[in-house]
Amino acid sequence: MPRRWVTTVACLLALVALACESGGEAAPRPSGGSRPPGASGGIAALGDSITTGFGSCLVLTSCQRNSWSTGDGLRVDSLYQRLLDRDQAIRGRAFNHARPGARAASLEGQAQQAVRDRVDHVTVLIGANDVCRGGVEVMTPVSEFRAEVDRGLRALRTGRPKARVLVVSIPDLYRLWEVGHTDSRAVRAWRRGVCPALLANPTSTDPLDRARRAAVRERIDDYNAQLVAACRAYGSRCRYDGGAVHRVRFTLDLVNPLDWFHPNAAGQDRLADVTWRASGLAG
Repeated sequence: MPRRWVTTVACLLALVALACESGGEAAPRPSGGSRPPGASGGIAALGDSITTGFGSCLVLTSCQRNSWSTGDGLRVDSLYQRLLDRDQAIRGRAFNHARPGARAASLEGQAQQAVRDRVDHVTVLIGANDVCRGGVEVMTPVSEFRAEVDRGLRALRTGRPKARVLVVSIPDLYRLWEVGHTDSRAVRAWRRGVCPALLANPTSTDPLDRARRAAVRERIDDYNAQLVAACRAYGSRCRYDGGAVHRVRFTLDLVNPLDWFHPNAAGQDRLADVTWRASGLAG
């Protein structure tokens, strides 16, 4: 083979190899957290396991692609994807700092991470774990809950004052007990320790158990009232969802069939739809 053909073939093979290396890489996931130097915009999610998409991929672990806030999967039309439809420049700029088990005390640290992300939108859904810590006697006191929420929002206002913050109401967990305590599958799962303050002895009609559930219901209402006040104190860049998420009439087909507590993909999509309309961005 003439030398010039050897050289040409070698160059072509090198180009093919380079193309294969480039084409074989997976596209970066929007919730991965990487960003170009100096970039800004996008959305950050703060909160607990609900916002991580916990249990929505048929295993009891976080599944961020199904998050109502920052998900990039096909089954949930998240807030991030709706914002991306309007502004392609935020592609790859969705950051999920929510963590399973997080309580209001974790909010400040998560907010500081969102500040470092330099996002323009922040969602906050916190409080379920302040209720579900154990028994009623160890639920986070209302005043302490408010103080922790204020600290988290203060970190956002100080570090990212122009960002738009959406504070989301805590879902109606009592409603979940109402629709699930007659379902044997849910009852079996709840007996493994899911939110015992509310769901322990789920079929009991004993006055003490009824009083315990009523106390949990009241505490969630108290927390939501504090979220309203905290957002109002934040100023015009904070918007409360008006109780929209708390009013969602969850049914068992909107929660996963493993713990019968966390939203499945359909439930996450419902949360995305409700919060989008409540955010003021839909118009």
